[in-house]
Amino acid sequence: MNLLPLLAASAEAPTRLNPLQLFLDADVVVQAVMAGLILASIWVWMIIISFSFRIAREKNRCAKFEGEFWQADDFDVLVKEKVKSGNPSARVAAAGMSEWRRSTKNGAPSDRDGARQRLTVAMESQVAQEADNLADRLNFLATVGSVAPFVGLFGTVWGIMNSFFQIGVQENSSLAVVAPGISEALFATAIGLFAAIPAVIAYNRFSHNVNSLEARLQRFADRFHASLSRELERM
Repeated sequence: MNLLPLLAASAEAPTRLNPLQLFLDADVVVQAVMAGLILASIWVWMIIISFSFRIAREKNRCAKFEGEFWQADDFDVLVKEKVKSGNPSARVAAAGMSEWRRSTKNGAPSDRDGARQRLTVAMESQVAQEADNLADRLNFLATVGSVAPFVGLFGTVWGIMNSFFQIGVQENSSLAVVAPGISEALFATAIGLFAAIPAVIAYNRFSHNVNSLEARLQRFADRFHASLSRELERM
């Protein structure tokens, strides 16, 4: 018995999945789905890395500004300097000081309660704006996390349909005909999950970080509002 053909066949048989080969052998529709999901996954990781650095930087800047703010002799100079650098806490303080100047430009306001309410609205609006600015790019993570599995499933369904079509064309239902197409189709779902899982985890984590920073800004605004309210009482 000649064993050379058998040894050659076993040597050529793949021992594990080759993702690149699965992509190249897939139908053009499945390839388009895979390519889109791979691009989405790359963009997700770019957002994850950049936002991680950004949220850590903003927390440190806010903490440093608030420490300097309560010890400053001249609030105006400090706030103007920090607003130019894009400090969220400084912008909240600037919103409160701007409303304070408008309310007291003619001396003590006759309606102190109205002035307090305007100060509250001004700073709370700025706090909400800062949170929205930070969370803007997180919408893409939420979209990928919810849509990517379904896009991958579409590629899988299309690939399985193509496999059954090949069965009909070749009139052969053996695994040698069906298995490659199904493997390529399932690879699309795997890529969809690969894109979606990090996106969902990152979105939940970053949403918590944004909410935490928003709560910090709100506490700073409340404390500043209390200081301005005491000044109204003295006027």
